[in-house]
Amino acid sequence: MTGSLPLEPSDAQMRALLDAAGSYVREHIRTLPEQPSWDLEDFEPLVEALRAPPPATGVAFDHVLAQIAAAVPKSLNTAAPGYLAYIPGGGLFTAALADFIAAAVNRYVGLWFPSPALVQMETSVLRWLCDVFGYPRASQGILTSGGSMANFSAIVTARRARLGEDFLRGTIYVTEHTHHSVAKAAHIGGFPARNVRKVPAGNDLRMDIDTLHRLIKEDQRDGLEPFLVVASLGTTNTGAVDPIGAILPIARDEGLWVHADAAYGGFFFLTDRGRALFDGVTEADSITLDPHKGMFLPYGTGALLVRDAQALRAAHSVEEDAAYLQDLAAGESLPNFADLSPELSRDFRGLRVWLPLQVHGTDAFRDALDEKLDLTRYLFEQLRDEPALELPWEPELSVVAFRARGGSNEASRALLERINDSKRIFCSSTIIDDRFIVRACIVSHRTHLDRIEEAAGIIRAAARAL
Repeated sequence: MTGSLPLEPSDAQMRALLDAAGSYVREHIRTLPEQPSWDLEDFEPLVEALRAPPPATGVAFDHVLAQIAAAVPKSLNTAAPGYLAYIPGGGLFTAALADFIAAAVNRYVGLWFPSPALVQMETSVLRWLCDVFGYPRASQGILTSGGSMANFSAIVTARRARLGEDFLRGTIYVTEHTHHSVAKAAHIGGFPARNVRKVPAGNDLRMDIDTLHRLIKEDQRDGLEPFLVVASLGTTNTGAVDPIGAILPIARDEGLWVHADAAYGGFFFLTDRGRALFDGVTEADSITLDPHKGMFLPYGTGALLVRDAQALRAAHSVEEDAAYLQDLAAGESLPNFADLSPELSRDFRGLRVWLPLQVHGTDAFRDALDEKLDLTRYLFEQLRDEPALELPWEPELSVVAFRARGGSNEASRALLERINDSKRIFCSSTIIDDRFIVRACIVSHRTHLDRIEEAAGIIRAAARAL
């Protein structure tokens, strides 16, 4: 295919471009099970070649596609079935199709008036999420770029609802296992670091309720204004679930906003086991979710649900009108997403959630999440009787945490290196109570029993080799 394409390709040129890109994507997905779970060897020459500025006249698309095809493998293969690090994102194919369609039609959905039917698609997704968590009709959701932005908007909403404009004495309660995006959001939201209180966690890594209550009372006596407690429903470290059902009565008595950071774990609520584990979440004031985790969607898909829609709107809209938007009517039945988040310009991210739900149905997602819980239990049981391994905690969700038994942190680091050297699986690590912990997180629609059986063998062999 020749270079120097016009900005508006012909019909024949578009077909050729789509065929070439489609062939690459199909082959990439077809070979994912055989691809290494990571490859960062000798990436420097490729990076150096890509430093070049863009050409004055275009080059052939086949050449450009070849550059992409060379760059993609030099990475952590987050879409592969053996990727068990951090919190995997599956990259559902139907969601990728939705992104292509959304970018190609290029409609604006920040306000309802330019694209009412498309805004309704996104609104329907958000209403479904609110319904899943038992939120009332007065609730509202917003899709974000991820859990970090959702947590930021949640903190800003709680700040406005509980403290108004004079908020510098407000205090926030978390644990050492709370995702770092909460502390970052508090910082960006105007709070000094000292206002973020770390409540100790028990041996089960869950927030200690008695200490939470004591810290709130102490801060009140010191003239501070406790206003927000963040419960983690699935920590990144180990998948631990804070006892939100016990946190809620304390928060209600003291007038605190309760935010559930369920970015990782939230969608397990679709399963019976998840519902039992998250008892009380339906009473939270706000909930963060990451569809790019629990719904296996492409990265860049988060969500915030807020029980009181007016609180969300008040925190993100201003009284001053933008004169250039005067022609766009205010909607009664459709929301203006720009009034509910920091964004005015935004992509149509709702389509990448709506289309897969329509094509696959909600049961497919529930069944896949049930499978991940089963696989996690299987891996845990395969590893817990291995004499060379120590498993400090039983998994609550889909993270299996382990380390070299009786060994130093260096031994556990060596264990992780041996595991990842297999290239068939890729695990990550964390530090808890000064101990180096290896973690395998199973949240991908492409990870099934065959790969977890293989993972168990790789991990056991690596532990024995130490």
